[in-house]
Amino acid sequence: MSGCIAESLPLGTLSAYATADGSFSLYSSHFNEAFHSSAGALTEAHAKFVDPAQLERFSGSKQLRVLDVCVGLGYNSAALIDALQGNSISLQWFGLELDHRPLTMALQQSSFKTIWSPQVLTILERIRDCNSWREGTSNGTLFWGDARQKLNWLPNDLKIDLILMDAFSPSCCPQLWSDEFLTALARKLAPGGRLLTYCRAAAVRASLRRAGLQLRSLLTVPGERQGWSAGTLAILPDQHEATSSQGPNWQPLSLMEEEHLLTRAAIPYRDPSGQATVEEIIKRRREEQRECKMESTNAWKRRWCRNRTGECQ
Repeated sequence: MSGCIAESLPLGTLSAYATADGSFSLYSSHFNEAFHSSAGALTEAHAKFVDPAQLERFSGSKQLRVLDVCVGLGYNSAALIDALQGNSISLQWFGLELDHRPLTMALQQSSFKTIWSPQVLTILERIRDCNSWREGTSNGTLFWGDARQKLNWLPNDLKIDLILMDAFSPSCCPQLWSDEFLTALARKLAPGGRLLTYCRAAAVRASLRRAGLQLRSLLTVPGERQGWSAGTLAILPDQHEATSSQGPNWQPLSLMEEEHLLTRAAIPYRDPSGQATVEEIIKRRREEQRECKMESTNAWKRRWCRNRTGECQ
């Protein structure tokens, strides 16, 4: 995960804890958020990133291109690389991250290291020590710093197959969920490319849809608090191959979710300069929400909660 300001401790104090599935994770005092969901760090990496990616689609491909936005402890990329072992897919990997400490702290934990194969651990250690790695025909580079600027360091002609988007929540880290940043990510996708995230926020989904991506809703997994969605799969349409409406851990957006995109919650986070502070982005959005004529999010909640027994956030 990544913040926005290159401070010496940009994520504040990092506190270690064991998640529900026993895997190691961290809590950021700066964002007042944990790095992973209640289901557990490893469970989340598979359920929200690796499984919906459908890596089998790339069998026989010459190369799989992946961008990990907010690498954090490395779970998402490690799980993906681990899942690719034993096949002939060549991986071109890029990562964006602000703080060196999460990956360093993870690699100091025996409970974290025992999860991964020696090959995966070697790659993570090279990212930590050298900012890059190479294994056979596969390679990777991590750019440290503000993801808004470092995204521009990627090759201009690069078209990405998978974007793993795992920043802290929009209310805490809106700079990485702005309409402008999400549009820039969408423009990097190859036809059929997928952006995967735990985030279900209407503002984020509305921005991704405006950027031309098709939306799917991720399903909750065992151990995770049940809700109407556990994340988002966004797909750049491919005229040669349609994406099914349902797949591993995903389904179409429900009517409830579609109507969520018509409420004030869908007003985007805006950061035209790419340098705005959290306070500036939040203030701009609140002002726009006050002036808009869209249905209030509370009214949407009340309407749907009358018809549902589950939670309604």
